[in-house]
Amino acid sequence: NHEGNRSHPGQCGNQIGAKFWEVVSDERGINSTGTYQGDSDLQLSTPTYRDLNHLISATMGGVTTCLCFPGQVSADLCKLAVDMVPFPHLHFFMPGFAPLQQHWALAVAELTQQVFHAKNIMAVCAPHHGGYLPMAAVFHARMSMKEVDEQVLNVQNKNSSYFMEWIPKNVETAVCDIPPHGLKMAVTIGHSTATQELCKCIPEQFTAMFHWKAFLHWRAGEGVDEMEFTEAESNMSHLTSEYQQYQDATTEEEEDFGEEAEEGA
Repeated sequence: NHEGNRSHPGQCGNQIGAKFWEVVSDERGINSTGTYQGDSDLQLSTPTYRDLNHLISATMGGVTTCLCFPGQVSADLCKLAVDMVPFPHLHFFMPGFAPLQQHWALAVAELTQQVFHAKNIMAVCAPHHGGYLPMAAVFHARMSMKEVDEQVLNVQNKNSSYFMEWIPKNVETAVCDIPPHGLKMAVTIGHSTATQELCKCIPEQFTAMFHWKAFLHWRAGEGVDEMEFTEAESNMSHLTSEYQQYQDATTEEEEDFGEEAEEGA
């Protein structure tokens, strides 16, 4: 169902872009109504596009660390792809980055707390509205791998209700000794059932335009059949339902399913 994903890249770009603007607004101390309130601990006095571009590049640089420093990181992209996609259709990740600002040295514990915080997730959805599927945390700096594992486990234990109980030890950790200049940082590649919030938003916007066949003539001129849009809409609906299905799943349900499979065999 590759057709079902054709509307995904641009829309995801919009969603991630919106999240970055949310971060920039937070840095400026501006609320959602455009009113200055100045109560954010992330606030910058004069944020610029350079700050925004730095945040984007730092996040993506952290995600692709294993390409920049082969042998430095225990998990390459191929391994992450295998470990983080438990079901074929669920492969839409939520990157996170910390620190958004750094004026002082951060301990591993504080860095870990920040990178798992909802404000540091670069997607327009709230992780606490769903449950984490497999995810990865990549740290940049010379630090103890033992301490990293302990702090990540501590976060999992304190927030166990937000991690799928039927996927044990679902956070993979890696440490790269080479940090960005003047920065100790961490990046998460999250995979949460809360992603369905994005999946619900896209069809709402799409359906409103498709009802009036807005912009459809451009696609038709390129040879795209109208039925492909209908199929894409259906695929997005199924994707949302699948995320919800696994969010509602419990260990007991998984065991029951396994028993039924054995009986059928």
